[in-house]
Amino acid sequence: MEGYPWWPCLIYNHPTEGTIVRGKGKSTRVHVQFFDDSPTRGWISIKYLRPYKGSSDGETMKGGVFYSTKPEIKRAMVLADDAMSKDKTKRLELAVCNEPSDTEEEEEEIELSTEYPAILCEDCNSEEDVKSHKRVVSRERAVKAKRRRVLDSDSDHDGSDVEFQPDGKEAASSEEASSGVDENESSDTEAESIAESPVKVPSKRKRTEVKKPTKRNSLGNECSETPKRAATVSSEAKSKLTSFAAPENFESQANACSGGTGGFTVWEHEKLEWLQEGKRKDAHRRRQGDPDYDPCTLYVPEDYLNKCTPGVRRWWQLKSQNFDAVICYKVGKFYELYHMDAVTGVNELGLIFMKGTWAHSGFPETAFGRFSDVLVQKGYKVARVEQTETPEMMEARCKSAGHSSRFDKVVRREICRIITKGTQTYSVMDCDPSENHSKFLLCVKEKEDSAGGRLYGVCFVDTSVGKFHVGQFSDDRHCSRFRTLVAHYTPVQVLFEKGNLSVDTQKILKGSLVSCIQEGLTSGSQFWNASKTLKVLLEEGYFKEKQNSENGCSLPSVIKSLTSESDSLGLTPGENSELALSALGGCVFYLKRCLIDQELLSQANFEEYVPVDIAAKTVSSGSLFARTGQRMVLDGVTLMNLEVLQNGTNGGTEGTLLERIDSCCTPFGKRLLKQWLCAPLCNPKSINDRLDAVEDLLAVPDKMSEVTEHLKKLPDLERLLSKIHSIGSPLKSQNHPDSRAIFYEELKYSKKKITDFLSALEGFKVMNEIVDIMEEVASDFKSKVLRQLVSRKAKNPEGRFPELSAELTRWDTAFDHNQARKTGVITPKAGFDPDYDEALRDIKAVEEDLQKYLEKQRKLLGFKSVHYWGTGKNRYQMEIPESAISRKLPEEYELKSSRKGYKRYWSKEIEKMLAAMVNAEERRDAALKDCMRRLFYNFDKNGKDWHTAVECIAVLDVLMSLAHYSQDGDGPLCRPVILLPGDNAPPFLELRNSRHPCITKTFFGDDFIPNDIMIGSEDEGSSSEASCVLVTGPNMGGKSTLMRQAGLLAVMAQLGCYVPAQRCRLTPIDRVFTRLGASDRIMAGESTFFVELSETSSILQHATEHSLVLVDELGRGTATFDGTAIASAVLEELAQRIRCRTLFSTHYHSLVEDCSQSGAVRLGHMACMVENESEDPSQETITFLYKFIEGACPKSYGFNAARLADIPEEVIQKGHRKAKEFEKTTIALRIFRYLCRVLDGTTGDANAVQKLTAMIDCL
Repeated sequence: MEGYPWWPCLIYNHPTEGTIVRGKGKSTRVHVQFFDDSPTRGWISIKYLRPYKGSSDGETMKGGVFYSTKPEIKRAMVLADDAMSKDKTKRLELAVCNEPSDTEEEEEEIELSTEYPAILCEDCNSEEDVKSHKRVVSRERAVKAKRRRVLDSDSDHDGSDVEFQPDGKEAASSEEASSGVDENESSDTEAESIAESPVKVPSKRKRTEVKKPTKRNSLGNECSETPKRAATVSSEAKSKLTSFAAPENFESQANACSGGTGGFTVWEHEKLEWLQEGKRKDAHRRRQGDPDYDPCTLYVPEDYLNKCTPGVRRWWQLKSQNFDAVICYKVGKFYELYHMDAVTGVNELGLIFMKGTWAHSGFPETAFGRFSDVLVQKGYKVARVEQTETPEMMEARCKSAGHSSRFDKVVRREICRIITKGTQTYSVMDCDPSENHSKFLLCVKEKEDSAGGRLYGVCFVDTSVGKFHVGQFSDDRHCSRFRTLVAHYTPVQVLFEKGNLSVDTQKILKGSLVSCIQEGLTSGSQFWNASKTLKVLLEEGYFKEKQNSENGCSLPSVIKSLTSESDSLGLTPGENSELALSALGGCVFYLKRCLIDQELLSQANFEEYVPVDIAAKTVSSGSLFARTGQRMVLDGVTLMNLEVLQNGTNGGTEGTLLERIDSCCTPFGKRLLKQWLCAPLCNPKSINDRLDAVEDLLAVPDKMSEVTEHLKKLPDLERLLSKIHSIGSPLKSQNHPDSRAIFYEELKYSKKKITDFLSALEGFKVMNEIVDIMEEVASDFKSKVLRQLVSRKAKNPEGRFPELSAELTRWDTAFDHNQARKTGVITPKAGFDPDYDEALRDIKAVEEDLQKYLEKQRKLLGFKSVHYWGTGKNRYQMEIPESAISRKLPEEYELKSSRKGYKRYWSKEIEKMLAAMVNAEERRDAALKDCMRRLFYNFDKNGKDWHTAVECIAVLDVLMSLAHYSQDGDGPLCRPVILLPGDNAPPFLELRNSRHPCITKTFFGDDFIPNDIMIGSEDEGSSSEASCVLVTGPNMGGKSTLMRQAGLLAVMAQLGCYVPAQRCRLTPIDRVFTRLGASDRIMAGESTFFVELSETSSILQHATEHSLVLVDELGRGTATFDGTAIASAVLEELAQRIRCRTLFSTHYHSLVEDCSQSGAVRLGHMACMVENESEDPSQETITFLYKFIEGACPKSYGFNAARLADIPEEVIQKGHRKAKEFEKTTIALRIFRYLCRVLDGTTGDANAVQKLTAMIDCL
């Protein structure tokens, strides 16, 4: 089957037939054994066999036909290589698989080419006849495989092919539940058992008694054939190969699939005129060319809907409102995919098409999390549609309605959740998060301000945690602050108002966020204005549970601060916050559409977003660093150039600063470290406090290792708290469709909720233990922040960690944890749930009253054998022997039933007591049913303390990560010294014997060579205190590495971490600017040189004397004269006007000459050793010393780089001759210029004649 990989195999005689070949001509098959740790065998079509030439052959390397990254195939190649090294006799000893394949267990066989891939089988694209025949039979087999799974399922899955009815009765629904999922994917657990123990599958399939399902109206054509076996390789082989399956492309399946019914060329939905590209209309009947066309909706003609079955009609209704989503439509215990969604399911998930003329596939309820996550990660929207009533509820609805159409006689279905990449909450239905980092949904609105600049309103949220950031800020024409925002909080999905964003902002979204999903919302109806946002927030009552008594308004304080001060109700937006509130409105609308607005907004977790550089504008002097909480600004360009979070090679974390210093044990710690890295501190006091914390932790290694082990046990408590809040939300339980949904696997989800809850409780107990460990030594800590983290509020006035012990003990005794884990039901212990306790007391009281009444009647009748009989609503009938009835019975007795020799009576009093009993039982059941939600809600009431505890441990985790690096870094590390700049003393940076934190070896494997970097401070060998250092040196000599090194060490120092140097002293840096590397932004339509100049422009506009600027080879993207001139002008601006700390590298040697006499610029170069320097560059040998020393480098030795790059020798020689000509011309000009200066008397140099003579000699 197409899409399977090549797999090495051994050809050998069949163990019983004694032959290696079967069949003739095109149907010839060869007997093989797969190379694997557990070998399997089968008959393979000869078309799909190729000779194996070893793992070192070009075809098995990257780019080759046989190349694979799968570890199973790599292991198979190792075994095959070993076999190739043996002679034929020894090789045949490897044929150990004598187990019968599935073919030998069954009489019926089908060609392997129609079902499973051959060993080393290829995508048979060239052979159309094989391809089409294969697909036709494959489709038949797919249907049979599915039917076999449904019919032969285990007893606990009985009835899986009929719509799920919770009470076991027949459904009145007119749809059939059928699913096109492969049997290996029928459920998570089943898939695992097949992989582990394949022999169980045949025995399971061979049941003799097969109970046929009830024949029911079908959504498609019912498949009536008897299931048949049709496989030619063993189950284990199939299981292995199926795990590699890539689905065929849809077009070929659609065109070749006849399903045995006479054949058709296209699916039914492809024939629909109104669904064709270019002819579609949205729900408002606007055509695709209309500027207001809404691609999220679809117009479905009413006459077409009226021809559909009720279930399909409902599907089309939902699809018409969510045309951009893949709809997982619940039918019984399966999620079905229809029409274009089925095509997506087959293409993206490897599902199998069902039989019929219209596209249809699906999977079981338990697999939703897995499959939906695959679709979401690929950029799809997934809508989960649930049955929200049982067949009985439907019947009752139809009866109460009086008259109902055939479309009413189907169980109600509603969309319960729409999942996108930016709105994942990882509920019990979803799979667990695969990554620790935050995935942000960003909503942005833009406007031009009166001064010609731009204003941004932003709202971004991590839906897995429920924290909203809302803010409004002005920006420059380069969108510097907006670029920084998307670099620090990289969104996976962006929402914007249609027609609102400027061309520049659109360029950023297209260029910087290529893989990000971007969606435009309609102004007004979807992207709300500020007033509508405030109105909806108040009307929906999101914040009633967390009412803010301080401001007398039910809006959280952050939102309240964005409203007008004169409006106490909070309905009028503030003067400078309309864009921010509108962006929040767009976000709320989208969350509402995805049905997660209640669970997220009710957390009332809002924070105002203020760009990192805004605090810097308030005061402009060195004392600023001492007084404010200002942060170092690292914009998107700097983060990328310095490879702080992502490397430039593949966008991963390998080789980045984040990877180097991240040894955090908790997911919430990792997220905090990333935030710290994006915004290091500027206040020396705060930085020193963190450095003290690192020192304190290093002083107690035993405690540190003990705490590390405890931290490793912690789950992602930040996300768990959000989940618990969501489950406990009274708002969600009242009117969310999920609260009405009928789940087949309800018990499984209940158990998952309980497991998550108990996991959170265990996590907080571990946190308590961590604080217990650290509290013992807390008094010895110098660091204030560390003392606060590990001291409890109750014991220490400056402690931040909340007192959790009493609360945790209360939850330990609230219910039986083990029983809840096993049963999926929480039964609260006495005293925890007043409603439940009251109902139990009432039941007990009624039972006692009934017993007293029975005793009274026994005495009255004189018969001790009188007892109660009955169940349910007929309980408590007094069963009296007929011999006693001859006596006078009380008039109140009412005959209810009888049996031989006995009659059963009720009385008005019994009836009254039974009614009280039923009422109490209903209250008990209701309390029990809602018990889990109310328990979670009670737990969440203490949310502030739980969140504070998580924040404390997150900071501790990050500080320990910094301590681990400070302890285990390669080579010597030192504590940085951060000094406040004096009134007269200029800013400086001093690094002695410093090393790059992420590079421990050179390219050639030698140890990394440390360097001294001095900017703005006196070097021992120089008296210059220049703030700018001009860096020269040979190509590949290490200039860029040196500059990145300086930037990274400055970031580390202000992060509060030890740095890899012998000595590190600096005044705080308010911003690091970089202009490194050469790259264009082709998606944004910007050339390499334009990108260079844009970055340079940003530097010149925003740099202050406290900034660190790293500029690498500015001007190389244009003509030499233009480039030199621009570089010279920029260098002068940085060195003489801004006077910021600068490393400026160049290959323009005329620039070096111009600066050699300047006091504002110091010269430095990367040293190299040249041997055999001569006219012929091929004879030169250049050794890079990677040492940064004083002075200028005489040449750039570009021909050495050309030789290393393997440029042909004749080209290098031609180039060298040309270089000599250029050099002579340049020297001649230089002599002429110097001569003119001598004649004018402007040099003032006593040795002018000797210099002129030396220069002429050079010619």
